[in-house]
Amino acid sequence: MSAHFGSELDGQVAIVTGASSGIGSATAESLASRGASVVLAARREDELEELAARIESNDGDALVVATDVTNDEDIDNLVETTLDEYGRIDILVNNAGLMPLAHIADADRETLQTTVDVNLTGLITLTHAVVPTMLEQGSGYIVNVSSVVGRFLQPNSSHYNAAKAGVKMFSDSLRLDVAEEGIHVATIEPGAVDTELLDHIPDDELQSNVKNLVGSMDALAPEDIARTITFVVTQPPRVDINEVLIRPLDQVQP
Repeated sequence: MSAHFGSELDGQVAIVTGASSGIGSATAESLASRGASVVLAARREDELEELAARIESNDGDALVVATDVTNDEDIDNLVETTLDEYGRIDILVNNAGLMPLAHIADADRETLQTTVDVNLTGLITLTHAVVPTMLEQGSGYIVNVSSVVGRFLQPNSSHYNAAKAGVKMFSDSLRLDVAEEGIHVATIEPGAVDTELLDHIPDDELQSNVKNLVGSMDALAPEDIARTITFVVTQPPRVDINEVLIRPLDQVQP
């Protein structure tokens, strides 16, 4: 983390899931650079500790809480630990995700269930755990990372499309319930991003094809999405950015 843009988020606390790599890691560093205390949540604790060390070496504040978003006890522990340490939650970035693309006939049921559990159910459950604190505060930002395929269809992706479309619908519906209480809700829909998410594709041929497709364009970097999320949560309270679709310039298909 080399950039120090300002102190718009001084005194604020942000939980970032999927923080061990990619968009989550970049977002945590970006929010910390603006003054937020960041709570780093993911399953891979070693990677979280390395990220926390980078943030702290640049005078940031980070707390590691190993979390599996499909585990209710982990979710409760994440929220309780955050409140015990900081006493508030101002920003929740629901970024944890899994992309095991497959033709529906080839996917096993565990893959189908895990896709929904990680990308959608865990996101809803963690939001449910955080919203009461934000309601009590009368403020907060909930940023849900969906995908371009939550809006546009692609082959070999029916289960993933459904989960990401569910994220958008949940966000839009949630906004109806909490906007009058001072809580902002945003959906971020990235297109092709160069992250390890592509490694989740179980079929070698399909994984190779998708990697070649992403490699054929000037794909987004995780930092591009991180800047977008930081932009969303540093607006004046009257501004509610509902949705951001962000794709590489040369990505003309989903």
